[in-house]
Amino acid sequence: MRKVLAGVAVLIVLGLIAFFTLAPGIVERSMNEVEPVALTISPRAHALHATLQIADMHADTLLWQRSLLARADRGQIDLPRLLAGNYALQIFSSVTKTPKHQNYDSNGADSDNITALAIADLQPPRTWTSLLQRSLWHAQKLDRYAAASNGQLRVIRTPAELDHLLGDRARGQKVVGGMLSIEGLQDLEGKLANLDTLHAAGFRMAGLAHFFDNEISGSMHGEAKRGLTPLGRQVVRRMEALGMIVDVAHSSHGTIAEVIAMAHRPIVASHGGVQATCKVNRNLTDDEIRGIARTGGVIGIGYWDAAICSTKPAAAAAAIAHVRDLVGIDHVGLGSDFDGAVTTGFDASQLAAVTQALIDRGFSDADIAKVMGGNVLRVVRAGIAPAP
Repeated sequence: MRKVLAGVAVLIVLGLIAFFTLAPGIVERSMNEVEPVALTISPRAHALHATLQIADMHADTLLWQRSLLARADRGQIDLPRLLAGNYALQIFSSVTKTPKHQNYDSNGADSDNITALAIADLQPPRTWTSLLQRSLWHAQKLDRYAAASNGQLRVIRTPAELDHLLGDRARGQKVVGGMLSIEGLQDLEGKLANLDTLHAAGFRMAGLAHFFDNEISGSMHGEAKRGLTPLGRQVVRRMEALGMIVDVAHSSHGTIAEVIAMAHRPIVASHGGVQATCKVNRNLTDDEIRGIARTGGVIGIGYWDAAICSTKPAAAAAAIAHVRDLVGIDHVGLGSDFDGAVTTGFDASQLAAVTQALIDRGFSDADIAKVMGGNVLRVVRAGIAPAP
């Protein structure tokens, strides 16, 4: 009997080891897929791309259990692929809660997929029950990756750090900046003071809501889809004072309108599309695009089907062109949503395909430089400085 029990115990241990070793990778492979589309990149596009300071406003890589420093056989972003894609700045979002049966139309806030992922990834137990601690863990992960990167990855918290990074890149150094954002301020856990805690940890941008309504605002995918709450209005004001960029991606249409009306600093819609080229409810209307532009902000265009109704670079270029034609070239940039449970036609190492698509659409080299990073870098540099 003892031998049988010992054998059972061994099998249980081996099963647990296999689960915690294999399950996270299996889950990610099923959610962050690259289904390649035909890419033809000309020598001119490669040459132009190599001169750009590229910035992307949204990736969810910190959610997953794999090293950002090693080239992975899954997902869409890691440091080697960012370097290959000539990125200057990647903004990494902290995802803390997603509803079961997540969809674009209506989700409640009474379920959560991330708790099981946190346990399966063997994250610190404090992250199993606290959304705030999940974000603080993501900040710790990025800091650790930067410390172990031999200087190739730098965490950006101040305008001076951004200027230093861009200067070193201009002098030929192969370096990438990483900046922290948040996907939905449910991780405040209803307390305004936690915003200061997140800022102290390095977060410099935050989306107000994700796939469900929270204590801050309504979501475009929530049940009530309400606007800002009284706490939400306090949060927006405090973000502007601290130097945290307000991101209205996923926010309800009412919330977007309220934030535009009260904004004293540029706001962004970090990742998504526009209804004019892809009529999906999460995408921005023309009035919302105009409103974001009036604040001096930027709309980030993604590369997945629900954002651009395709996964081809030409579709991303079409959405970018619409924003340009509507409000001007200074208000559009990149917001890939790489590693955000989306399927794309290319990964970060192949970003020159977007440069090619913009060339094919007739964009000038100067305008391509703005779209591929210049606009985002301008707004980030201004937005992460504390209010005077």
